[in-house]
Amino acid sequence: MKAIMNLKELKNTQQLQTFLDGAQAIVFSVPGNKTARYGFIQSTLKQFHYRALTKRQKGIVIRFLLQVTAYSRQQLTRLIHQYLKAGVVQQRAPHQPAGFKQKYTAVDIALLAEMDERYDTPSGAVIKKLCERAFTVFNERDYENIAAISVSHLYNLRSSNGYQKQRRNFDKTKPRQVAIGERRKPNAAGKPGYIRVDTVHQGDQDGVKGVYHINAVDEVTQYEVVLSCSRISEQFLIPILMEMLNTFPFSIKGFHADNGSEYINHQVAKLLNKLHIELTKSRSRQSNDNALAESKNASVVRKTFGYSHIEQHWADELNVFNREHLNPFLNYHRPCYFPTIVIDDKVKERKKYQYDKMMTPYEKLKSLEQAENYLKETLSFEQLDKEAYEISDNKFTDRMNLAKKQLFKQINEQKKA
Repeated sequence: MKAIMNLKELKNTQQLQTFLDGAQAIVFSVPGNKTARYGFIQSTLKQFHYRALTKRQKGIVIRFLLQVTAYSRQQLTRLIHQYLKAGVVQQRAPHQPAGFKQKYTAVDIALLAEMDERYDTPSGAVIKKLCERAFTVFNERDYENIAAISVSHLYNLRSSNGYQKQRRNFDKTKPRQVAIGERRKPNAAGKPGYIRVDTVHQGDQDGVKGVYHINAVDEVTQYEVVLSCSRISEQFLIPILMEMLNTFPFSIKGFHADNGSEYINHQVAKLLNKLHIELTKSRSRQSNDNALAESKNASVVRKTFGYSHIEQHWADELNVFNREHLNPFLNYHRPCYFPTIVIDDKVKERKKYQYDKMMTPYEKLKSLEQAENYLKETLSFEQLDKEAYEISDNKFTDRMNLAKKQLFKQINEQKKA
């Protein structure tokens, strides 16, 4: 900071007034850092004997310091008050909060961990009572401090680092207690009609939900039906499930899903119960219970529709594609591996996927013993053969790819519009 007079030439308040009036001619400077400015203020107040000045003279000194230091009036007043009180102008030490005194020490936390270990971690109230009894009834002096703890703060100590270092508890995943459906792996016993169902969401964009794909796969034949739904509420999902059940050529005996609320609810249970279909749901920590549907989510649904956001209002157009192209392709023209169960040297079941066992889901259905008995009454293999062999695999796939290309062209054009 630079002004137009040397400080040494300022001997009295009249000269300060001259400086303030702009009649100065010699240049001097005031350092810019806080320590130097505080020192300059202190030396100026001392030089002009600020305590002995009249009110008018003090005003001149204050105006001078305001101009050369660029401090606010409030800050300068505080610094002058500090000088009058202590004789110096200096930076205040940073405030150090007093904090809270630690009432419960590491010894108390160790006692708490020991009590929890001894009594297998009961509720906080029980442990508090046991600590009180240890001190008041049995005169164990070590528990005097911890006996006065509140139940709520006892839980705080349990979650502290000191406690966790001595004792850690891990709770296993607890199954949801929903009295809808039976929690077990379905047992198809080699018969078709036991389907696995899962939902694939077609992404969010700017907080807007995309379309949902409902994927159902038969456990034995891998006969698969994919339908799309704008929402998974009762109004939209129930009609899709009814169409899906009717699309399978055989009667459905079992319906297995994970624990999602879109399927494990009273509306779906009522629909399945009316059709005499058994509802089962996946067990906790048994990831293979619905693995067939989840593997098809990746190899079929995601491979067909990708991961990009598709708006919900496209559900009807997607279902036209699903009914006319995707579902017939999956069941009549797309070969699948079917496992063969073998027993190894350790008497464990192993699945082997052999090339000569590969076939389409429809061919697998026809290969079952007494396969005609599994078909719905209105269907026959003669009818289904016409649909399955009317066109070759390559021609049908080309037709499906063309329809898919046209569908996504429409979707992308609307996004750009």
